[in-house]
Amino acid sequence: MNFSRVLTRAGVTAVLFAALSAATLAPAPARGDATPARPATRPLYVTEAPIVMLKDADSGAILFSRGADKRFAPASMTKVMTAYVVLDLIAKGELARDQQFTMTEALWKKWNGSTGGSTMFLRAGEKVSVDQLLKGLITVSGNDAAALLAAGIDGSEQAFVRRMNKVAAELGMSSSRFGTPNGWPDGGVTKVSAADLITLADRLIRDFPADYDRYFAIPRLQHGKAPDSTPIVQPNRNPILGRFAGADGLKTGHTAEAGYCFLGSARRDGRRLIMVVAGMGSEKARRDEAERLMRWGFEEWEGRLVAPAGKVVGHLDVNGGTAPMVAVETPLPIRVTVPKGFSGGYRAVMRGRAPQSAPVGRRVKVADLVVTPTGLPPQITPLVATSGVEATDSLWSRSRTGLYRLTGR
Repeated sequence: MNFSRVLTRAGVTAVLFAALSAATLAPAPARGDATPARPATRPLYVTEAPIVMLKDADSGAILFSRGADKRFAPASMTKVMTAYVVLDLIAKGELARDQQFTMTEALWKKWNGSTGGSTMFLRAGEKVSVDQLLKGLITVSGNDAAALLAAGIDGSEQAFVRRMNKVAAELGMSSSRFGTPNGWPDGGVTKVSAADLITLADRLIRDFPADYDRYFAIPRLQHGKAPDSTPIVQPNRNPILGRFAGADGLKTGHTAEAGYCFLGSARRDGRRLIMVVAGMGSEKARRDEAERLMRWGFEEWEGRLVAPAGKVVGHLDVNGGTAPMVAVETPLPIRVTVPKGFSGGYRAVMRGRAPQSAPVGRRVKVADLVVTPTGLPPQITPLVATSGVEATDSLWSRSRTGLYRLTGR
């Protein structure tokens, strides 16, 4: 597959994926059929939910959206942000899974099961590993687990919340503000949007795929003992896990202010959908809406392969680096999402800022692939650098870069 540069303006370079044509996506018309191919009608979805969003993670396509930018209290869906921060620290080597934190008397009094909502039943003085706290945080929505992770990592819940907001800003969650690590009502400080939650879930799954598999689909958690010394076993709070084929995360939420909410994901036949429903009136309404939305997404839409994982799709120039350019590739298989029966074509363009400034990290996002099917909005997925480029100010590197700019070699 070949790429050719088609536009460079204001530092933004666009590269056309020339090999992708209508013929790649659309079946050829039958012999003798003079009628041109037309895109299928966009599938209809009707809902009474006030906030709904559904995204195909493999193409970036937003399949349905209502109230996606409205800010609301996320309740325990906040814990996905807490999980992202913790997993990021583990990935950077700044936190170990087997590191243990001790439940203090003060935290226990604040967050035990009789006063602090959902709990994994930690005891005062108990030492618990980061790994087990993550399981309690995600599987049974332990408010005590969130508080202990926050205090153990940064010394206090407040300090950890500052870290959460910093990371959220780095992820581009521009509508979100966190006031607690667990989503407990805080006078209206903690607010998010469905679009931001989708961004968070998408990044968590992409950035930490092994950890996502490790923590988000545990069917039940055993931790602690009841007064009669029997083990305490709690089921996963995910309402569609085990009910909807392919469901594997993420997190529910409920408060009087937020209603019944759910940030969920499922994977079928190589496609991953991520959804948010919020403001539902009951657990049943939340579960039914989530299942119906996911079923519609998988049954009424289909994904068609644009490029396999690891496909080099172009190059971007680099300034001040040990190499004059960096190759750009697909980190995962990239698909275009279209209605079932779609017979139109599409155009694919790589967009990235050029030149990049060194250093450029390996596997760091440096561009987007923008795929626009006939009659549908653009679908955007990230592209990454195939290798790292270190920064340098050597005369040889500057000369080589200048020669490359002049000759393209």
